[in-house]
Amino acid sequence: MARLVDYFVVVGYDLDKRGGSEGQGRILQRFPEKDWEDNPFPQGIELFCQPNGWQLVPERLPPSFFVAVLTDINSERHYCACFTFWEAVENPQKDEPSEVDEDETPEVVQPAHVYSPKSLVLVSRLDHTEVFRNCLGLIYTVHVDGLNVPLETVIGNLLTCVIPVAGGSQRTITLGAGDRQVIQTPINDSLPVSGCSVAQLFRQLGIVNVLCLFCAALTEHKILFLSSSYQRLTDACRALLAIMFPLKYSFTYVPILPGKLLEVLSTPTPFIIGVNSLFRSETQELLDVIIADLDGGTVTIPECVHISLLPEPLLQHTQTVLSMVLDPELEVADQAFPPSSVQPSPLKIQDKEIRAVFLWLFAQLFQGYRWCLHIIRIHPEPVIRFHKAAFLGQRALTEDDFLMKVLDGMAFAGFVSERGPPYRTTDLFDDLIANQVERIRQEEGDPHKVMNHIKELAEQLFKNENPYPSVAMHKVQRPVDIPQARPPLTQTTFPHLDEVTVQLFIDHAAAKLKSAPPVVKAELKRMVPSGPPLGDIVDRNGNVLANSARRLEVVRNCITYIFDNKMLEAKKLMPAVLRALKGRAARVCLTQELNQHVLQNRAVLDDQQFDYVVRMMNCTLQDCSHMDEHGIAAALLPLVTAFCRKLGAGITQFAYSCVQEHMVWTNMQFWEAMFYSDVQNHIRHLYLESDEAEQSSPVRSSHGAKSHRGAELSALELASEQTRLWPTLSKEKQQERVQKEESTVFSQAIHYANRMSYLLLPLDTSKNRLLRTTGLGDVESVSNSYVTNSIAGSMAESYDTESGFEDAESSDVANSVVRFINRFVDKVCNESGVTNEHLKALHTMIPDIVQMHIETLEAVHRESKRLPPIQKPKLLRPTLLPGEELVMDGMRVHLVADGREEATGLMGGPALLPAEGAIFLTTYRLIFKGTPTDPLVGEQVVTRSFPIASLTKEKKISVNLPMDQFIQDGLQLRSCTFQLLKIAFDEEVASDLAEVFRKHMHKLRYPQHVQGTFAFTVGQSAKLVVEHKTKDKNQSLKTLSKNLVKSAKRTIGRQYVTRKKYSPPTWENRSSFQSEFDEDEISVSEELDQSSLTLSSTIRSSDRQTMSNVVERACCRDYQRLGLGTLSNSLTRSKNEPFRISTVNRMYTVCRSYPGLLIVPQSIPDSTIQRISRCYRQNRFPVVCWRNSRTKAVLLRSAGLHAKGVVGFFKSPNAPTAGETRDLWNSTSLEQEKYVQAIISSMPSYSEAGGRNTLCGFTSTHMSTSDSSDKLRQPKIGALMKQVMGSKEDMQGTFSRGGKWGSIRGSGRLSAYNPDVGNRLAGKESPQPNGGPVESYFLRQQRAYLYIIGDKSQLKGGKQDSFQQWEVVPIEVFDVRQVKNSFKKLMKACVPSSASADPNMTFHRCLEESEWMNLLHRVLQVSVLVVELLDTGSSVMVSLEDGWDVTTQVVSLVQLLSDPYYRTFDGFRLLVEKEWLSFGHRFSHRGAQTLASQSSGFTPIFLQFLDCVHQIHLQFPMEFEFSQYYLKFLAYHYVSNRFRTFLLDSDYERIELGVLYEEKGERRSPQVCKSVWDYIDRLNKKTPIFYNYMFAPEEEEVLKPYSFVSNLKVWDFYTEETLSESPSYDWELVRGRQEHPTEEGGERPETTAPKSQRRIVWPCYDNRSKVVPDAITKLLQDLQSLEAELGQVSEKWKETWDKIKTTQRAESKLESRHSFSSSLLMSSNLSHQRRSQGVYLQESGVGSSINLGLDCEASATSTPAAGRPSTSTLYSQFQSTESENRSFEGILFKKGALLKPWKPRWFVLDKTKHQLRYYESRQDKECKGVIELAEVESVVLGTPTMGAPKNIEEKAFFDLKTTKRVYNFCAQDSLNAQLWMDSIQSCLSDA
Repeated sequence: MARLVDYFVVVGYDLDKRGGSEGQGRILQRFPEKDWEDNPFPQGIELFCQPNGWQLVPERLPPSFFVAVLTDINSERHYCACFTFWEAVENPQKDEPSEVDEDETPEVVQPAHVYSPKSLVLVSRLDHTEVFRNCLGLIYTVHVDGLNVPLETVIGNLLTCVIPVAGGSQRTITLGAGDRQVIQTPINDSLPVSGCSVAQLFRQLGIVNVLCLFCAALTEHKILFLSSSYQRLTDACRALLAIMFPLKYSFTYVPILPGKLLEVLSTPTPFIIGVNSLFRSETQELLDVIIADLDGGTVTIPECVHISLLPEPLLQHTQTVLSMVLDPELEVADQAFPPSSVQPSPLKIQDKEIRAVFLWLFAQLFQGYRWCLHIIRIHPEPVIRFHKAAFLGQRALTEDDFLMKVLDGMAFAGFVSERGPPYRTTDLFDDLIANQVERIRQEEGDPHKVMNHIKELAEQLFKNENPYPSVAMHKVQRPVDIPQARPPLTQTTFPHLDEVTVQLFIDHAAAKLKSAPPVVKAELKRMVPSGPPLGDIVDRNGNVLANSARRLEVVRNCITYIFDNKMLEAKKLMPAVLRALKGRAARVCLTQELNQHVLQNRAVLDDQQFDYVVRMMNCTLQDCSHMDEHGIAAALLPLVTAFCRKLGAGITQFAYSCVQEHMVWTNMQFWEAMFYSDVQNHIRHLYLESDEAEQSSPVRSSHGAKSHRGAELSALELASEQTRLWPTLSKEKQQERVQKEESTVFSQAIHYANRMSYLLLPLDTSKNRLLRTTGLGDVESVSNSYVTNSIAGSMAESYDTESGFEDAESSDVANSVVRFINRFVDKVCNESGVTNEHLKALHTMIPDIVQMHIETLEAVHRESKRLPPIQKPKLLRPTLLPGEELVMDGMRVHLVADGREEATGLMGGPALLPAEGAIFLTTYRLIFKGTPTDPLVGEQVVTRSFPIASLTKEKKISVNLPMDQFIQDGLQLRSCTFQLLKIAFDEEVASDLAEVFRKHMHKLRYPQHVQGTFAFTVGQSAKLVVEHKTKDKNQSLKTLSKNLVKSAKRTIGRQYVTRKKYSPPTWENRSSFQSEFDEDEISVSEELDQSSLTLSSTIRSSDRQTMSNVVERACCRDYQRLGLGTLSNSLTRSKNEPFRISTVNRMYTVCRSYPGLLIVPQSIPDSTIQRISRCYRQNRFPVVCWRNSRTKAVLLRSAGLHAKGVVGFFKSPNAPTAGETRDLWNSTSLEQEKYVQAIISSMPSYSEAGGRNTLCGFTSTHMSTSDSSDKLRQPKIGALMKQVMGSKEDMQGTFSRGGKWGSIRGSGRLSAYNPDVGNRLAGKESPQPNGGPVESYFLRQQRAYLYIIGDKSQLKGGKQDSFQQWEVVPIEVFDVRQVKNSFKKLMKACVPSSASADPNMTFHRCLEESEWMNLLHRVLQVSVLVVELLDTGSSVMVSLEDGWDVTTQVVSLVQLLSDPYYRTFDGFRLLVEKEWLSFGHRFSHRGAQTLASQSSGFTPIFLQFLDCVHQIHLQFPMEFEFSQYYLKFLAYHYVSNRFRTFLLDSDYERIELGVLYEEKGERRSPQVCKSVWDYIDRLNKKTPIFYNYMFAPEEEEVLKPYSFVSNLKVWDFYTEETLSESPSYDWELVRGRQEHPTEEGGERPETTAPKSQRRIVWPCYDNRSKVVPDAITKLLQDLQSLEAELGQVSEKWKETWDKIKTTQRAESKLESRHSFSSSLLMSSNLSHQRRSQGVYLQESGVGSSINLGLDCEASATSTPAAGRPSTSTLYSQFQSTESENRSFEGILFKKGALLKPWKPRWFVLDKTKHQLRYYESRQDKECKGVIELAEVESVVLGTPTMGAPKNIEEKAFFDLKTTKRVYNFCAQDSLNAQLWMDSIQSCLSDA
């Protein structure tokens, strides 16, 4: 029984405090005055009566009613029912006229009366909203209508009313005013009472929104309801709690929050709060609160909040069922004759149906939860813990975010403590879990059955709230409605009540209660049934695959072999076992099998057995998560302390010392679950009378407990029985049981302290290996003491500590283990009620246990070191380049698999990684060489290497491997050649050695000066490095660079030596160097030899001889080829030539980063150039770099302009006024304009037009018509720019002359132009001679002579030119930072460091996010634009950024596209030397090659250019002389620092170091190439690897590739790798490897019978182009080997190829029919496309004549010597074209006529035509010859004659005699020959 109402309060407006801006309320009266003992009076009621604040209003408002909820300190909820009405009070503001002054209208005189609120409040612990509404309404009615009932009586009765809390009874109450009410109590008070609130909530917000809120509440998010109605806020909050049943919400719960307390919303804890909509704006800035607007029906989830939703099939089911409840018409909405009766249930019923859906949902979520409860104490109180990991594991929901959060939440903890006890009263939910789970599972698929179930549940819920049919016995008076009749003033204020009268009522009732007999409600307690176990659920949706019986069989057999000592058998099975152990079933099987070999808790093994068992255990644990959800680690725990081996006298090593490397042992929750599970078993045994239970091994995992469940009682059932009997036992018995249980727990705690010390203390306690896994760290981080002396910290320092500190360290390990165990013991003992004395005893015991264990371990460690070491694979030495030396000898490491799947065996094939081997650091590369750990591929060699100079990132990692050794920390090394070395150091590598390795690596990667790079050190005498090795390891490479500097003197040239000792200039004093040169121009005597020519000797331009060296540079050669300018300085010689070669920069004074000779307009003197250069960044003024031979348009390059102000500032020493600045700017501007004009004048099209305008004419016309011209210019530029920025409306360009577009002429080809700009560019009219601009001239949009491609952001400086002779095209260029970031992302996409956990982050998604393709697209797009402009006769000046990054890319691509010369070997070399090297692309800086540029990071501008060339190459495969491999070769070596070509930032620096000209003369060591070009030339002579066989250029071809991202392909340079040989770009290394196997292969077949020469080609292991060469390479190779066999001098491959080509050309002229190779060489566009798409597919051979990709088959038809497999494989790929009349066909070798060789031909035996035809090849349609079967006399076995195919058995030869001659044939083997003979024979006999 409980009081219906605890307090009655009258709260009114506080008139005394109304001076402030806000009114306040105060409690006028409260009854009873004294607090109840069991229920103190709640504070702050006055705030809740008027949540919006206390205010006076001018008009009376209708009374209102709502219920607020207050929660007290004991988390009890108090329901405050507030009834508010309004009373008149005198207006205090009447005398203050201030208000009236503002509003002029006299009507707004303040009323005499205003109304103040007054509230009647009931406070109760029961939630009977309607009853409270009626009671308060009655009190108000009595007061207003003046009924003759004293108010004191009514209130007294109300306060003394007592009703039952639950039990389903009806109570009638009356307050003594002629009223009567019936109160129905719910049958079971554990089920919430919801009225209609749940249905109401769904109507307001909708299904998805409510589900969202439901999940948010369960996963502990903050939820805020908004509504303008208080009652609705309360209802919504109540509804949300109702659907959460059986979980109870335990955080802040305030359905109505007063405005004054809004700061509560920023609390960090979760909450459910309701707030009036008035305060909406205050809720806007809450960043982590989910806001549900009840009036608007929306739920707003902030960006930073992620709500985990229900796991998938469940969410779908729940939504379906809810929509059936709320909208039953949905199902039949589409029916032609919908049933008439489909209506949703009435609101009250619908409410219960929705709640039933959520009950049904929880039953599915929590099914089987009782099987995961651990009961650890039964007496005096049951203590129960939930085994979360096992529950999730068995439900196969470990990955599920939602369930994890719910199980970790407070609500679930409450659920376990409330519903865990096995003996208690049960409710609807218990019944559901116990009896209905099976039904729910069966009905899952059928919504209608589910619906029936829901209806049944809803009925029970409804019955609970409304046990009796509703009886209309209510009689409550309401006030009379005469609003207008009664004048407002007559209403009296609410009277002051007499406290004494009310108190009398209360005392009287209390006395009565005392005398009444106590009501005893019999609680029906019973055992809670557990429901069906979880086991069978899993097998339905768990991993079916893992349970294959075959795998379990393998595991069992292997274990049997091990214990039967059949070690060889076991070894064979081991890999299969390790694979099988990935499955759960196999792991469980392993633990069971091992269990059988344990006798009396011990199993002694020999070394090898021990080794295998430990490996299997490690593998099993490797795949367990740290939660151990399948209890595998738990099952292994007793085994690791059982298996052991004897090491020496009395010293035993247990398995636990070898399986400590797993996270699970450092997980506190795992130990707790294990402990509780063991305690439960022990307590169960304690109460099972049978004695044998005492004897059997008590240590059994929770699984063990379940598996024996059949016959015996489960622990929960036992506990339930014991709890029932507990009250019947005597005090002594009770005491005895409590003690027994307590000591059981205590003994287990000791046992576990031992176990934990076994698994946490490392074998070698001097090493800090223990805590490398952060496991202990995570758990520890709670306590500060741990953080301060954290072991994780000491880990990092342990490298530097000397050996003297070992003891301190080992004690550190001991301390942390002691701390970990102490915390564990504290937690479990407190939870399971161990006495304090016992706890203290444990704490003193633990350090001793740990210390003892450390001592035994020391002995074990000492002995285990004496064991013969496990045979580790021998370290393989890498082959080194000539001149490459080892810096550090190989260190044993494991190469671990990264995110690429090919090598790990996941994509099929054996696992090449992880591999075991060594890492070598040389002066040039980092090399790993080793063998795979997988025994199936153990004989393969795995090599991964990259140049040390390409290292971009190095970080420390720690690696866990499924090996039996412990692997130390590792390193992850990433290279910009798209390689990743993820290595783990073997235990034999000391940690300080690993550090030394890192230091050396860093020094080699970032040398002090560029002379420290490999390209410079390689030629040096080897002594340096050797010396360096013999010295102390930590000595730096400084000695090396010192020596280098000395030797540099020799190369730098003699002049320096006389001047002073050379030291490489730093950036700061470069300028002083410059001036030195200027001061003393040393005149050089004539007899200087060429080789030592350097800077100061190249100075005098008058001295023609010294110039010759500069002339030989690439620039000059190219200028002469293009016919640009002459070398003379005097203008007399060649006035008529528009350009000249200027030597103004010969001293590199004008521009440090330009070449010495530059092309400038003839008319511009050098002095002007020096002035102009200052306007441009880095002084890089515009110079000509290419001229179109047809249109004579020129391409210029420069940097962007300086900002105006800056230039002005440079010019004048005093800061000038604004006007002055302008003049200064204009003067340079004028020079600039002159320069531009000179360029324009040089164009033939301009001079033809007779347009040599004077400058003054220009400016004047510019002034007069500037505005009109500008208007016109605007849209053009916009359109052009839009295009370059990639606008959507691009159309077909309108050009007078088309170029060659991509290989496919797509109809939707988007031109590089917008139509209007296109027309303008193609316009042919020339400007009017000399006259001013006519109006029509402007309308006749004319093409400009010069386009300046500039950066949008910098183009504010240049003036526009009125004659439209030049025009600026602003484009947005990406900056270097973008390229850098994009490249980083590209590397991560192509070479991920680990497999992505996020399934969305696929390779293509990562590639897209890197935006690399977009950057390529932009460069190509701008380049194509420029090509178009040049092609139509306009000159173009590219001036972007500093003129050395994007400018260089664009300019070089333009030349490549426009000029076929640059697509040859010589041309491409010249292009790179000219545009990239001479024009100063900063290779060293962008490649971060030295210490100085380390911070700037690696930016692959040149790689981007090569990628663009690769894209063009793909689209035009016949236009390039070089192959794709050539581009990859350059991409690799431009970062490798093997050659000096790509070092340093400009020609100036190269000359300064003496690198530029020495390449010509002196070569100290012939084997070391210093220039990459020489190397390529040499290599190209030997092998066709760089040559493109499809090279068949068309004359004067301009290429215009597609540049859209969809047309670009990922360059395989980024993704391919060859583990067999490391990258194939260091040709000596690869060639050295390949020679040996082929020699052996060559000899073998002759001696033995023909053996299949099939090879398996692995995509990531073999170099495919080498193993399966294309047909032409193969033929050239065969040719060479045949010539070698015959002892002839083999011809150069190029000569052979050229001969064939010329004969082919001749032939193809004679006959129209294309043969194979002619069609290859002269092929059409189709073949472009074919080749470009990679003819690697066998099918492509059917339709096209090109068949480079049909590797083995194509070459088999032409190379008999290959000894290929049988023909059946050959013609399986062919589809017959004339199948109807071919009865038998295949390849036979046929001997030609006299002295002709044997040739393979395709023979067809045709029964219908009775002939044997033969063709050149299978595809051939024209028959080469026919043998009529009518003429055949016999078919007999033949003998091989001279020149017959080798390696073919004798019986494969047969002869065919005809009347005319004898044909000799040879089949592929005897079987085939027999087939042919039989077929021909049968044809003959048929005839």
